[in-house]
Amino acid sequence: MAEGEASIHPITVAIERRIDPARTVEATSWMQAGTDLATGFSGFLGSGWVRAGESSDLWYMLYRFSDIATLEAWEESPQRAWWLDSGRAFAKEVRVERRTGIEGWFDAPFATHVETRHLGDLPTGPIQQPIPSAPPRWKQAVTIWLGFFPTNLLASYLLGFVPGFVEWPIWARVLLSTVLLTPIMTYFVLPWVTRALRPWLQRG
Repeated sequence: MAEGEASIHPITVAIERRIDPARTVEATSWMQAGTDLATGFSGFLGSGWVRAGESSDLWYMLYRFSDIATLEAWEESPQRAWWLDSGRAFAKEVRVERRTGIEGWFDAPFATHVETRHLGDLPTGPIQQPIPSAPPRWKQAVTIWLGFFPTNLLASYLLGFVPGFVEWPIWARVLLSTVLLTPIMTYFVLPWVTRALRPWLQRG
């Protein structure tokens, strides 16, 4: 995709950090604070973070903006600079990667994992281990549908109990349901479904 074309599409940023295991509680609050700061910026579409494992010091953060302009407004802001400075004592940024399109939700944290192997006390250099890229579009579509159908079905059932809701104009009903369901899908349902289907999504 050309640079000018990419600038008008949503941009997903994946960041890998190493966190001091002794300061996990601070790091948890710090990561959440970064997400809370980003929500106040124009173009923010969602964010989330996970740990590689309970005993691992690798933490992954993912956030999305509507285009490059809004992303860079956040990345170059004094608020983000302050937030990064406040975590330098226990958080070290290892890698940053930008992606466009819906694939940002389905990719493994990074397209390539770089690991430095050691022979005794001497490093042997970086070893690249490929990690599967985004699955086929049809698998992405199935995954989104599996999350959206039950969520939409439940929301439609519950909204039926709202007095007078069925008498609203259709545009008002759709507007309310999409406003309610978009953050639920972004923050909870889609990440959960993609984790549950990860072996199938990456197969082949």
